[in-house]
Amino acid sequence: MLPPDNLLTEALAQASCALRSSNPNPRVGCIIASPNGRVIGEGHTQQAGGPHAEVMALRDAQSRGESVVGATVFVTLEPCSHHGRTPPCCDALISARVGKVVVATGDPNPLVAGRGVDRLRAAGIEVELLAHGSEAAMASRELNIGFFSRMIRGTPWVRMKMAASLDGTTALDNGESQWITGEAARADGHAWRARACAILTGIGTVLEDDPRLDVRLVDTPRQPHLVVIDSRLQTPLNARLFDAPIQGPGRQVWIYHAAHDADKESALRSLGAQLIHMPGANDKVDLSAMLHDLGQREINELHVEAGHKLNGSLLRAGLVDQLLLYLAPRLLGQGAGLSDLGPLKKLQDGTHLRFESMERLGEDLRILARVSGRDAFLHDGEVQP
Repeated sequence: MLPPDNLLTEALAQASCALRSSNPNPRVGCIIASPNGRVIGEGHTQQAGGPHAEVMALRDAQSRGESVVGATVFVTLEPCSHHGRTPPCCDALISARVGKVVVATGDPNPLVAGRGVDRLRAAGIEVELLAHGSEAAMASRELNIGFFSRMIRGTPWVRMKMAASLDGTTALDNGESQWITGEAARADGHAWRARACAILTGIGTVLEDDPRLDVRLVDTPRQPHLVVIDSRLQTPLNARLFDAPIQGPGRQVWIYHAAHDADKESALRSLGAQLIHMPGANDKVDLSAMLHDLGQREINELHVEAGHKLNGSLLRAGLVDQLLLYLAPRLLGQGAGLSDLGPLKKLQDGTHLRFESMERLGEDLRILARVSGRDAFLHDGEVQP
């Protein structure tokens, strides 16, 4: 038998199992305990269109021959109360006649946002919603930072990945950049790709490196979508990003552009790309509008792997939330830098960061840093039903 705090920890561990699979749905875990505290069911959200965590846990209890009548359900996010790709989880819990539901944090989705808790209580089920600042509540929101970002801000959580030498060089003057970091760092980078809804790059990277930008070095049940910023429609028709085996089932290629070229647009569409015309200033793609459009396309976490020019544009526009930086223990001297921010006149004009973690990966160092203030939406209060 486990105490309630441990059961919520177990539910969060279940939610982590959905890290690479549940997009665009949130990563949710569920534990069902008998009245005497014994675990009788557990589960996590499946791929979009599949069962949610509560339904998986109820099925697990049934497969064990356990009765859930009067049981306590520990779930990391407020049970849904609306018909989406699947029926409401509230209905499943009510039909199962559970006795109590402990919820780590409320659901920011306007279609839920307290309605799930209200619906359960109206059915006579006791509901305990944890305090907003509790450890389990914060852990659930951090695990679903992209989902919360999309629901509250209307835009994805933007994570920018960069790999460089210790003196900040990402490529030599002749363009050579593979590989600055070692195998462990590259595999870790693919793990971060795998958890994202989409990978974003710029036309400069497509032309210089002809990247695949898929997940290869870790197991994943799905390939993230691909976003290309190509203001002048220069994407080659034979680019490797169009290879069918790489695209996989359901993978979309979205090309945001500012110029018009009817013949090129038609050719790119024939390869399966979706063309989104989003002009901004100076004949460039409007990056802020693009992020809002990606939010409408259900992108929770956006993983950026681009060159120093696009990196600089995103940073200057204040659109980056987090940096994922790999540093190799070597000095490469002159070459391309991390980002083209341009000269600043004052130190305080720089991008202010907060270090989250630093970890050795093989011979390399991984640094996670969050742009100051960009996660404020996670800490704002929520309506307590």
